[in-house]
Amino acid sequence: MANTAYPQSYYAASANAAPSRPALQEELQTDVCVIGAGYTGLSSALFLLEHGFSVTVLEAARVGFGASGRNGGQIVNSYSRDIDVIERTVGPEPARLMGAMAFEGARIIRERVAKYQIQCDLKDGGVFAALTPKQMGHLEGQQRLWERYGHSQLELLDQRRIREVVECDSYIGGLLDMSGGHIHPLNLALGEAAAVESQGGKIFEQSAALRIERGPNPVVHTAQGKVRAKFVIVAGNAYLGNLVPELAAKSMPCGTQVIATEPLDEALARQLLPQDYCVEDCNYLLDYYRFSADKRLIFGGGVVYGARDPRNIEAIIRPKMLKAFPQLKNVKIDYAWTGNFLLTLSRLPQVGRLGDNIYYSQGCSGHGVTYTHLAGKVLAEALRGQAERFDAFAGLPHYPFPGGQLLRTPLTALGAWYYSLRDRYGF
Repeated sequence: MANTAYPQSYYAASANAAPSRPALQEELQTDVCVIGAGYTGLSSALFLLEHGFSVTVLEAARVGFGASGRNGGQIVNSYSRDIDVIERTVGPEPARLMGAMAFEGARIIRERVAKYQIQCDLKDGGVFAALTPKQMGHLEGQQRLWERYGHSQLELLDQRRIREVVECDSYIGGLLDMSGGHIHPLNLALGEAAAVESQGGKIFEQSAALRIERGPNPVVHTAQGKVRAKFVIVAGNAYLGNLVPELAAKSMPCGTQVIATEPLDEALARQLLPQDYCVEDCNYLLDYYRFSADKRLIFGGGVVYGARDPRNIEAIIRPKMLKAFPQLKNVKIDYAWTGNFLLTLSRLPQVGRLGDNIYYSQGCSGHGVTYTHLAGKVLAEALRGQAERFDAFAGLPHYPFPGGQLLRTPLTALGAWYYSLRDRYGF
């Protein structure tokens, strides 16, 4: 049986108190059965409940067990491929709709935190840090692009300004987005689950969906129960397995690694990140970091294609942390963990419908904290008959990985190696 306990992460160790929810052991009837109690599933459930639907959520492990409870905790706007790529890929009209939605996920998170009084250490401000002139040029273009779509909370940082927000010699400049920010991701998921239940939604843990019986009224089967529904939302992302074979062929689970230091002295923490913003660099295989509420540096980076769990996470990530902050060479690492995200070949999310009543969203490609919250709203709109924004996502082209499931991991890793060389040598 798969391990369904939370990983030994800083987030699990500092999680707010939450109930252990029962496994499904009966047959239920509901308007919508949501598979997965991560951000996509919880966001969908909450929007639907607020519009009068009855909702049952099935979770194979615990609420926020997957990427939603393990990620770097950074609120980053737009998508893993930016709006200019979408413009070139699908044309101006779908790009206009997706551009208008690119900054909505961050607003939804803040609205949820305020409305349901979720305690998740929300802080404003996120920095994209440039290591090369080419990356700085990209950030200048990103500012123009985002401002063209109405996003105005941006400040371009020169070398002097970026040193005022992050004490790292490697950066030549950056872009500050004050609508970005950071959160305790597991506590956000737990707070959203409590909000779902406050609206009458039911959540069952340890209740993996084993089979979806398709048809006019789909039935989702678990080991000990079943849910009859009018609609199903598939929101398992990298933890879905092969429940829906059509989706597995066009995506690949990937692992990313995160460490958390011991709590730092207040003066040292203020020296490293004076305004307590979160930071990510502009490399293809990027590093990202921020402080927790108790001033631990949470530092992540690296990708393991195919989602194997590396044996020594600290050995992978600690050198990256020390390259950014050599002054932390004697600091102890208290936690190290890994988690999976779902990669698509286009790096754009996959949204769609199977038949008339099974909806899905997956493949955030490492950009999921904000996108998943938006996806929940868009899926809920589609179930209510307002499909324009859903159709904009559903119209994005998607491709199977070359070489099928056997070769997708080595071929993608080879491509990543090429891009990491480009990062290193600036070509």
